[in-house]
Amino acid sequence: DTGWNTSFSTLNGKSAVVPVWWLFVHAMSKAATAASIAAIPCGVDLQQVRMDVNRARINDPLLAQEVADFTNDCYALARSRLFMTQPTLTKEQLNDVNWIGSRFFLQTPGYYDDGFSGFRSHSPRTRWPYDATRDAALPQTTGGGGFPTCTQWWSDASIGLRARLLEQVSPDLLSKLAQWAKFMTPNEVNDSVIRDLVSPRKQKLTQGQVYTDYGGQVGGSVMNDFTRLTATVGQAAGSLAMYPAMDSVRQAAPMVMAFLKMALIICIPFVLVFGMFDLKVVMTITFAEFALIFVDFWFQLARWVDSTILDALYGNGIGSDVPHSNFDPVFGASNAQGDLLLDFVIGAMFIVLPSFWVVALGWTGMKLGSLMNGLSEGTKSAQAAGAKGAEEIRNHMKQRK
Repeated sequence: DTGWNTSFSTLNGKSAVVPVWWLFVHAMSKAATAASIAAIPCGVDLQQVRMDVNRARINDPLLAQEVADFTNDCYALARSRLFMTQPTLTKEQLNDVNWIGSRFFLQTPGYYDDGFSGFRSHSPRTRWPYDATRDAALPQTTGGGGFPTCTQWWSDASIGLRARLLEQVSPDLLSKLAQWAKFMTPNEVNDSVIRDLVSPRKQKLTQGQVYTDYGGQVGGSVMNDFTRLTATVGQAAGSLAMYPAMDSVRQAAPMVMAFLKMALIICIPFVLVFGMFDLKVVMTITFAEFALIFVDFWFQLARWVDSTILDALYGNGIGSDVPHSNFDPVFGASNAQGDLLLDFVIGAMFIVLPSFWVVALGWTGMKLGSLMNGLSEGTKSAQAAGAKGAEEIRNHMKQRK
């Protein structure tokens, strides 16, 4: 279905002829790699889903302004009434009332549905025609726009804020997230993504320890807490550049490996001639080709470990058996220092694991040298470019302040 065969089958009108030994090595290496990858359990790539959620933005400036208007006209008033009435809330409701699309505010009488108490748009909205009953005592504008209640403004099908915000998110992303989060209904999954989309802070720190570390003193101290807080702030700031950078590495690494394989195959005849067809040289190149082809397995394993760790932390939904009590589609990006460090380490595994694989082969006596230097060097530019983009956005935000 592509132009690969016509573009790469010949070079200057000549086709390559593969010797029997190298055909055997290539076939066996591919077979071993494919079998190893097939042994890895299938699942949703949660790390990629998380990166996609992190990249999701409200691209329509008018919609972003309308979200700000809804926050001022509805959510702020609802929070004020909540503090004045002080109702008894469950743990789930306490978490729910912390965002503008709260089910509690939408479903509890006296909040978003109470337009006569001020829970309505304070500016006319053309999507909702003027209603003489609902908009009594409010001016009728020449544009014909009405003043919807907060419930209508948020929930109305196709024209409500929720529906229009959902259109800002890729359907493929929602499908992947719903496929994994089977412990939630589709509406709950959509609300979770929208909640992140409209959140003023993309990363909300919560309590929870992913693993036992060796930082600080046994029992802790005030100085330890201050040191860790400072480190967490620094890592959170660094992660703004790290996530785009590591996403670029994940995308660039397979491309770099393809070119390294091409370079190795081109070098084989020259190396054999210069090595006078010594058996040791032949075996070294054989192991080098197998090592390069088998790197694909390490990429798949790193991605599986990454997603499995996230699944272990969040895969059972909300409950006492989950390390973190709140479900957040940003996953590990939103849980204090332990998760931030985990993200840094797992991201580096896409470079570290292949490098360690080559070192391990060296224990057999095969001197493959710095075979993986090409991988790390080849992905540096993509990593730097991804980080640069995040830095530019952060600097632009600082200038606007």
